[in-house]
Amino acid sequence: EVQKHSVHTLVFRSLKRTHDMFVADNAKPIPLDEESHKVKMAVKLRTEYGSVLHMPTLKENLREKGGPNTGDPYGHKQYSGNQGQELEYVVTGTHPYPSGPGVALTADTKVQRMPSESAAQSLAVALPASPSRLDANRTAAGVGDIYRHAGISERSQPPGMSVAMVEAGGNKNSALVPKKAPTMPKPQWHPPWKLYRVISGHLGWVRCIAVEPGNQWFVTGSADRTIKIWDLASGKLKLSLTGHISTVRGVIVSARSPYLFSCGEDKQVKCWDLEYNKVIRHYHGHLSAVYGLDLHPTIDVLVTCSRDSTARIWDVRTKASVHTLSGHTNAVATVKCQAAEPQIITGSHDTTIRLWDLVAGKTRVTLTNHKKSVRAVVLHPRHYTFASGSPDNIKQWKFPDGNFIQNLSGHNAIINTLAVNSDGVLVSGADNGTMHLWDWRTGYNFQRVHAAVQPGSLDSESGIFACVFDQSESRLLTAEADKTIKVYKEDDTATEETHPVSWKPEIIKRKRF
Repeated sequence: EVQKHSVHTLVFRSLKRTHDMFVADNAKPIPLDEESHKVKMAVKLRTEYGSVLHMPTLKENLREKGGPNTGDPYGHKQYSGNQGQELEYVVTGTHPYPSGPGVALTADTKVQRMPSESAAQSLAVALPASPSRLDANRTAAGVGDIYRHAGISERSQPPGMSVAMVEAGGNKNSALVPKKAPTMPKPQWHPPWKLYRVISGHLGWVRCIAVEPGNQWFVTGSADRTIKIWDLASGKLKLSLTGHISTVRGVIVSARSPYLFSCGEDKQVKCWDLEYNKVIRHYHGHLSAVYGLDLHPTIDVLVTCSRDSTARIWDVRTKASVHTLSGHTNAVATVKCQAAEPQIITGSHDTTIRLWDLVAGKTRVTLTNHKKSVRAVVLHPRHYTFASGSPDNIKQWKFPDGNFIQNLSGHNAIINTLAVNSDGVLVSGADNGTMHLWDWRTGYNFQRVHAAVQPGSLDSESGIFACVFDQSESRLLTAEADKTIKVYKEDDTATEETHPVSWKPEIIKRKRF
């Protein structure tokens, strides 16, 4: 039985076949037409040297030695007027120059001989000084070079040689090398992800989620004010921790000690000892709800961010506030730490992202490209890059200075969370319950998921507040507004043939800002 596909799928398959057929010729240049190239060169020569026609006559004795290859790395024949003769010739602008190789010379132009390199250099020295000409020395070729290479395809030049016009009268150099056509990057194929488990147990929105370093269990925080610990393999509840008096907004498990850290809308930051399942430390200082937290990977430092527009750095053991990172003008929604500089990255409702100097406690860079609140930031586990999520766009950036890489457009919703794995799969989860999966390198959106809410919930309770990959990166866990945790895994049965990349090159144009 023939499988029926939608028109949409068939159109994209056809596009993919067409692209694969012609991709080899995508960047090939159009072969040069010799006649039109000569005309182009003639016009360029006249335009560039029009301003030296007023120059005084310059005389020079020239002895040409050797055959046609002398001083010519290409082995092309040189202009016949200067072969094997001892000449006294004039470099002057009062008579017309020959327009290019192969052009018939008139009685007026026959007296003109090809200028040598030295003649061209002395001519260039005699030109009126201009600021732009002072830095032209590094690449400008001699007049002789230009005449010798006229009409030759630029691709035949040896690497490192630059054919550029000698600057004349302050005009800019015009390079004669054609630009290479940009190639469209093809996205890496990723298998689609499918929902395979829904875990319920919380009595309120599940606001945050974290997987412990040993990959045995994971922890969630909820609007029901509890923290729950679940077995990762079976999805069974292992433990509930109570102590917060308002919504729990952030949880993280330490890789350096048996501690769990949590924060919430009650302004509290707590450290739980998992051997006794009790709070052993409180970190006091925030003046409003604490929205997120992260642990430094190499030192015992905790960073929290709050609705009071600050992020705070805490010494885990002494509970001391090491720095208060102030500068944002609205609630700080997300914070991330890394071992390399800049060690702290924050995203805020004031639409900016700040990269911080941990030692000085000051801003290194402020990124103002987003137009709306930045609620999510994620660091790539292998590359020295990161991504930020906002309702206007997901943007990718390069460390350490926050250079913009590209936009990932299409997830038109309030993006609450981002997660990325080593394979280059970026996941964005939104307030309306949609989840988009992207290829990190090209920014291609290869899958869109909108899972159904659990029975008994309203459709308006469809929302993703947090998502995270487990330590093996084979499972994706999402914390949702229908009070559930959903677990996704890659579809093992999928292949590139059954799920082709229906990708058009236009989609992957790298927009700036």
